[in-house]
Amino acid sequence: MPRPHGPRGHMAPGEKAKDFKGTMHKLIKFMGQFKGALVVMFIFAIASTIFNIVGPRVLSLATTELFNGAVAKINGTGQINFSAIGTILLGALGLYLFSALCSFIQGWVMTSISQKSCYQLRKDIVGKIDRLPMGYFETSSTGDTLSRITNDVDTLGQSLNQGVTQLVTSTVAIVGVLVMMFSINWVMTLVTLVILPLSAVLVMVIVKHSQKYFIAQQNTLGAINGIVEETFSGHAIVKAFNQEDGTCEHFSEVNEKLRTSAWKSQFLSGLMQPIMNFVGNLGYVVVAVLGSFFAIQSIITVGDIQAFIQYVKNFMQPITQLTQVSNVLQQMAAAAERIFAFLDAPEEKPDQVLAKTSSVASVVDFDHVRFGYDPQKPVIKDFSAHVSEGQTVALVGPTGAGKTTMVKLLMRFYDVDGGSIKLGGKDIREFDRDDLRSIFGMVLQDTWLFSGTIRENIRYGKLDATDKEVEAAAKAAYAHRFICTLPQGYDTLIAEDASNISQGQRQLITIARAILANRRMLILDEATSSVDTRTEERIQKAMDNLMEGRTSFVIAHRLSTIKSAHLILVMQHGDIVEQGTHEQLLAANGHYAQLYNAQFEADGLDVDQAAWQ
Repeated sequence: MPRPHGPRGHMAPGEKAKDFKGTMHKLIKFMGQFKGALVVMFIFAIASTIFNIVGPRVLSLATTELFNGAVAKINGTGQINFSAIGTILLGALGLYLFSALCSFIQGWVMTSISQKSCYQLRKDIVGKIDRLPMGYFETSSTGDTLSRITNDVDTLGQSLNQGVTQLVTSTVAIVGVLVMMFSINWVMTLVTLVILPLSAVLVMVIVKHSQKYFIAQQNTLGAINGIVEETFSGHAIVKAFNQEDGTCEHFSEVNEKLRTSAWKSQFLSGLMQPIMNFVGNLGYVVVAVLGSFFAIQSIITVGDIQAFIQYVKNFMQPITQLTQVSNVLQQMAAAAERIFAFLDAPEEKPDQVLAKTSSVASVVDFDHVRFGYDPQKPVIKDFSAHVSEGQTVALVGPTGAGKTTMVKLLMRFYDVDGGSIKLGGKDIREFDRDDLRSIFGMVLQDTWLFSGTIRENIRYGKLDATDKEVEAAAKAAYAHRFICTLPQGYDTLIAEDASNISQGQRQLITIARAILANRRMLILDEATSSVDTRTEERIQKAMDNLMEGRTSFVIAHRLSTIKSAHLILVMQHGDIVEQGTHEQLLAANGHYAQLYNAQFEADGLDVDQAAWQ
C-alpha cells in the first residue's frame, strides 16, 4: 500500500541555512530597529556576568579570614574576626544580588526584543500574503507558508532569546574567569587549561555522533505524526479497503525506527554530563594538590584555593554553552532564511489606478487573450468574446480547456500575457485589483466555510446585513428549511472542517452568501454540483432570479443548468470552438451537441470521451 506521510511541524535539529552569512546580515539589519534595547541588554548582561565572576574572589577573603583566625586561636595568638567575616559576606551578598538584578533586567529586555521581533515578522508576513500574486500560492504548499508564520517565527524568537544572551554571557564569563584564575596563580591556570579542554573535546565528539540520531528522531517523529493524522482523518477509507493490518504494520516499522533513533540519541547525550563531571573532578583534584603545595609556601592563601576551585567549575559551563549556541545560531539562521525568502518573494505589480469600476458599465470584452501559467505552455491561445451587460455567459468544455483560467484572468488573479480584457471599454489592468474584485460575487465548486455560526458564514457576503436579510438570502437559496432543522438553527456552529453538515448543505450556504452580497457581476463555478436534482432545480430558479440584470459567468458541466444562458462559449485547448445559444448549438450538431447528447443519452459513458474523442 502507499506509504502515508505528513508534513513536519518543526525544523530538525542541526538544520543549517544555505547562506548563513547573508541571512545573518539581513537579520542584523532587521534587528537594527531594536538597537537601543540591544545596547541596554548587552550592558546588563555583561554587568551581571562580571559581578557573578567577582563573587568567588570576595568569598575567598572570608575563607582566608576564617582560616587565619582559626589557626591563630589554636596557637593562642588571636581570635576569629567574625565582624570582618560578616562584612565580607555582606559585600559578597550585595554583589550576587546586584548580579541577579542585572540578569533579571537583561532577561526582561531580551524577551521583549524577541517577542517584538516575532510580532513584527508575523505582521510583515501577513501583510506580504496580501501582496503576493495568486501564482505563488498555487505553486507553494499551504503548510509550508503556515510553518513560516508559526514554527519558523517561533524558532527565531526562541533562538534570539537564548542564543544572543548566551553568546554574550558565555564569552564574557570565559574571559572573566580566565582573568581571575591568572590573577590567583598562573601555574595552576595553565595546568587547568591543559586538563579541562579534554572534556570539551569529548563533548564535541559525542555531539557529532548524537546529532545524526537527533535528526533521525525528528524526521521519524514527523513521519509518525503524518501516519497518525492521515489514518485518523481517512479512517473510513482505511476500513473500506481493509487496510487496517497494512497501516498497523507500517506504523510499527516507523515506530521501531523512532524507538531506535530516540534511544541512541538520548543515551549518547546522557553521556555528556558524567564525562564532564569526571574531567571536572579530575581538575579539582589537581587544583587541590597544587593549591595545597602553593599555600604551604605562602604563595597563595587557603581562600584562593577555594576561589580557584569555583572558577574551574565555572569555566566549563560557558564553554559548553558556546558549543550549544553554535547549534542555536544555525537553527536561528535556517528559520530566518525561510522567513526572509518569503518576505523577499516577488510581489504583484502596483496598480496604476486610472478609473473606478463604479463609473463603467458591466460590459466585458475578451480581445485575443493569450495566457499560460508557464510562458512556454500557453493555456489560453487566442480567446475573443463580447459579453453585453446583463448577459449570462456559460463556459463549457472538457477538463483543462481553460474555463477556470478565464475566470482567474477576469478577476486579475493573473494578468494576461497578450491581448486584453476590457470592462466597459477600459482594460481591467487600469483598475485597482480590490476595486475590480468588489463588483464580483462568487460561488465555487469547492465550498469554503470558516469556523463560526451559519449566520456568520452567510453574513460574510455583507458584513452589515441584518438577521432578516441573512434569513431572506437563505430562503432564496433554499437553505432556510434545513437550517431550521438544526438544533441551534442559524446559530449552529460549523466545525473546523464543516463535517457536521453535508456537502450539499455547505453549497447552499455559499450560494446564500453570494445572494446576500448582491454584486453587479457573478461568477458561478459548478455552483450546484454538490446538490441533488430536485434541490438543483430550486436553486437554479433562485440563481436565475439572482442573475437577472447582472452580467454572469457560469462554468458548468451539467448542461441542464445553462439552457437559458444568453451565450454559451464552447472551449477546447484554450480556444473557442463554438458559441451561441443552447438551441443554436444543438442545431449546429457540433461539439456542444455531442456533449449534450452524451450526458442525456449515453448511459454510463464517460462524458469527455463521448464528446471530445
